[in-house]
Amino acid sequence: MELPERLKYTTTHEWIADNGDGTVTVGITAVATEQLGDLVYVELPKVGASVAKGASCAVVESTKAASDVYAPLSGDVVAANEDLGANPGEVNASPYEKGWLFKLKLKNRAELGELMARDEYAKAAGV
Repeated sequence: MELPERLKYTTTHEWIADNGDGTVTVGITAVATEQLGDLVYVELPKVGASVAKGASCAVVESTKAASDVYAPLSGDVVAANEDLGANPGEVNASPYEKGWLFKLKLKNRAELGELMARDEYAKAAGV
């Protein structure tokens, strides 16, 4: 199971990449995509929307189920991966690269310290 060391993680299976410029990129982990199966629809947050840490801000839908995606940090949405509208399967095929969901401009950088490192997430996720 691919879990890149450079990323941070949440107990609800989101991954977070610190872009180093006050923004982060967010997606769902390979663990989540394996549990969900093939995605058929992705609903992304609107660019400009403000999201609170822990709030539902996106939905991924597979042939098995629909699942909320939670904001791992507080911030403003500065980008959404619009390519997923036509090709939601990119989340399954490339969860950490082409399958990213959205980008946030952080409101509180200190929240990054509350996220899990890869090994902690792997243990919590049972992988």
